[in-house]
Amino acid sequence: MPKSSTEQQSNIARDIETLRAEILRHEALYYVHDAPEITDVEYDALMRRLCELEDAHPELRTSDSPTQRVGGQPSEGFAEVTHPRPMLSLDNSYNIEDLRAFDERCRKLSDGRAVSYVAELKIDGLSLSLHYENATLVRGLTRGDGRRGEDVTANVRTIQTIPLRLKNDKETDALHDIEVRGEAYLSRKAFERLNLEREEKDEAKFANPRNAAAGSVRQLDAKVVRSRRLAFFAYDVLANRKPFATHHAALEFLEAAGFQVNPHRAVCANIDEVIAFCNAMEAERDRLDYEIDGIVVKVDSTALQEEFGTTAKAPRWAIAYKYPARQATTRVNSIVVQVGRTGALTPVANLEPVLLAGTIVSRATLHNEDEIRRLDVRTGDYVNIEKSGEIIPKVLSVVTSRRTGAEVEFIPPAHCPVCGGDISRPEGEAVSRCVAADCAAQLKARLLHFASRRAMRIEGLGEALAEQMTTTKLVCDVSDLYKLTLADVIALERKAEKSATNLLTQIEASKTRELPQLVFALGVRHVGERTAGILARAFGSLTRLETATVGQLDDVPEIGSVVAQSVHDWFHDAGNQALCQRLREAGVQTEYRTSSTTPTSATFAGKQFVLTGKLSTLTRDEARALIEQNGGRVASSVSKKTDYVVAGEDAGSKLDKANELGVTVIDEATLKGELIH
Repeated sequence: MPKSSTEQQSNIARDIETLRAEILRHEALYYVHDAPEITDVEYDALMRRLCELEDAHPELRTSDSPTQRVGGQPSEGFAEVTHPRPMLSLDNSYNIEDLRAFDERCRKLSDGRAVSYVAELKIDGLSLSLHYENATLVRGLTRGDGRRGEDVTANVRTIQTIPLRLKNDKETDALHDIEVRGEAYLSRKAFERLNLEREEKDEAKFANPRNAAAGSVRQLDAKVVRSRRLAFFAYDVLANRKPFATHHAALEFLEAAGFQVNPHRAVCANIDEVIAFCNAMEAERDRLDYEIDGIVVKVDSTALQEEFGTTAKAPRWAIAYKYPARQATTRVNSIVVQVGRTGALTPVANLEPVLLAGTIVSRATLHNEDEIRRLDVRTGDYVNIEKSGEIIPKVLSVVTSRRTGAEVEFIPPAHCPVCGGDISRPEGEAVSRCVAADCAAQLKARLLHFASRRAMRIEGLGEALAEQMTTTKLVCDVSDLYKLTLADVIALERKAEKSATNLLTQIEASKTRELPQLVFALGVRHVGERTAGILARAFGSLTRLETATVGQLDDVPEIGSVVAQSVHDWFHDAGNQALCQRLREAGVQTEYRTSSTTPTSATFAGKQFVLTGKLSTLTRDEARALIEQNGGRVASSVSKKTDYVVAGEDAGSKLDKANELGVTVIDEATLKGELIH
């Protein structure tokens, strides 16, 4: 018997209420708890279905529906401030047909008038609203729920690409009291550097640049925020009304006012040009130094924007075209524990293989026991994973709704899973470690680190060969590499005479590597590549580094007490001292050498430099190396302690700060002339 209209209405009402409850739950997980259970695509599908039901049955739409508000609730920890104008979200599209449908709606609303668009990159970061009064930054707010945001002004002030005061010229003089909206983000280089620093300190790594940016902006200590090196792209300016006739004119104003505006944007005469831009930028996506997840398309005419208006959630004159997601859902087949060169135990999820961002993924890191406990991930669980620039993805969340009861909880190992040795987890640390001195897994990892490109650069010594060397006990520590004979290497599985000879040639060549590379190669805890260079230059030889006191180490600029203690303890260990002696006896270079082509500059020795702008003949790394080889050091920000600012093309706020503080500014030619000639 067919259902009555009353029954059908009741079923639809129940479906709507179920959808609302599910969407509200996911919003709370995403916005409040920072622990999403589903991907953005799945969330958008739920919201789209709710909109369709409410549009078909407007009598069932209520004021508290998720479709009638902008987003979730802001996080706690900062004062909440109401936005003068709501920060609406954007409607999303995932295919070209959606873009064409958007164009049709715009042309219909324009009543025959021509509609052009501006296409901009959709930066994957954290939206901010910046308020300027009398051209001075007075407040910075997060988006929050779109109506109320968190006051993060102190943190915003640390972002170098946000001007504290607007530049004053003919184009900007008329606008002193404005709101600027944009996206705070972390570049891929800054993200890699941040995670490397956290790894060296045995801190949990961030999953992706967006999480790192969001977590950084919400730090209570502004000094921590400054150290993260966030950046900011501005994308809109508001006053009492839209102050410019076109959106592209607003972007030009923002550039003139001192903001960084993304250069990858286009004014498009029609939707075909928009689509061409979307396709072109998708091909360039992985070459950018920051993450994007799509393109934002806006009607260029601000008069038309005002005419088109907004819904309760989003403007009718803009849409976000989303690229294919870098997230996927798959099943955890098992959880295994890997052992690193410092004995750190890292749990890894073996996954049901799944296609993600163009590659088949079968593993994801779980970082440490605390992360497993936080996620409550178990063998047999379905999980959401994300890949964002790293080789091995991260588990974002567990889909608990798909549990059957057959899932198996992870039990941390009581002993090292490789050698059976004891495990230690010092108080206050997140990482457990194998403390056995003869652990084969640690030795293998130390060998690979010692031979890596940034360390002793022994090409040909890969994972398979390191495995053979350690399991056969041919190599018991890194100094044994220098005792290997041709017969030793040929005896290893699948090693022909030619490849064995090449390996021995590489090992011999590694003896001439510089002291900074050797110190880094030793794998001292908390000592990364940069710190190794600082220590090598400060002490000049491995022998003097071995005998340095904690106080002497702590006195070195940029070496803190934790690093000083770690270095002291490593070099005062009897086994490590014996290892250093064996390396010396093998003929490994253990003295710091200054290149004959770059004699030390008495003028710049001991001085602090800051680099800004694009240099014409040197990369940033080359300029840093040149300065450090001559006894100087490079800092990231300008302060009263800065001796010289090296300014290249398009130098920004660092140059302004140098002029404000009276710091000496030199160009690249002066730098090279003083150091090289």
